[in-house]
Amino acid sequence: MSVLPRRLGHGEEATLVEHLGELRTRLIICLGALAAGFAVAYGFHGRILHWLNAPLPANLDKPVTLSPIEPFATSIMVSLWAGLLLALPIVLWQLWAFLAPAVEERKQRSMLVPVAFATILGLGGVLFGYFVILNPAIHFLTNYDSSYYNIQIRARDYYRFVSFVLLGVAVAFEVPVFVLALVRLRILSAAQLRHTWRAGIFVMTVIGVILPGVDPVSTLLSVIPLVLLYVLSIGLATFLEPRWRE
Repeated sequence: MSVLPRRLGHGEEATLVEHLGELRTRLIICLGALAAGFAVAYGFHGRILHWLNAPLPANLDKPVTLSPIEPFATSIMVSLWAGLLLALPIVLWQLWAFLAPAVEERKQRSMLVPVAFATILGLGGVLFGYFVILNPAIHFLTNYDSSYYNIQIRARDYYRFVSFVLLGVAVAFEVPVFVLALVRLRILSAAQLRHTWRAGIFVMTVIGVILPGVDPVSTLLSVIPLVLLYVLSIGLATFLEPRWRE
């Protein structure tokens, strides 16, 4: 007997009990993947913490903890989030396998390209946030009015801030996917995007300002790629829309 549940074909009927059984099996697989990812991440959590601490200035190279349980709880939290990131491909695949029978097989194959595109953009956003935005943002925040404060960084708050920055930039980098999805659903058209490009650039600028890079340098570094990605999405929409209409 196969351990993995069989994916139903498009239009294939199944009883409610069979659907619930498939859902239970897929949830167990997701939890198992999360547990395995957590175990791997915890085995390397020292390196992960060192990687996250790298943007800190030399005099604050290690964040502080303020309670006896905080070192343990913080390491577990970081390992859990890293484990979820490792298990995410399996979790998303199980979700897609459960929902795929409701989609025609031809459209299932057409989903591979946008999924790969979104994955590349998300990874690019994480790398851009870590190597470009995070360093100037941390430098600005830890030196702001430093003559008036004894600046210390709490571990729990620091890792939460880093996660928020990386996640925010990764989501912002998905702009072309959102724009192309609106064009594919015929909510927008390439002609409308070209006609309102100034408004689109203004929206991208606002998103770049909202991102956690609070100093002018990191804010500018956030706005430039967002504007370029928006221009790229207009070009892709102009190229793909006639083929979608056909």
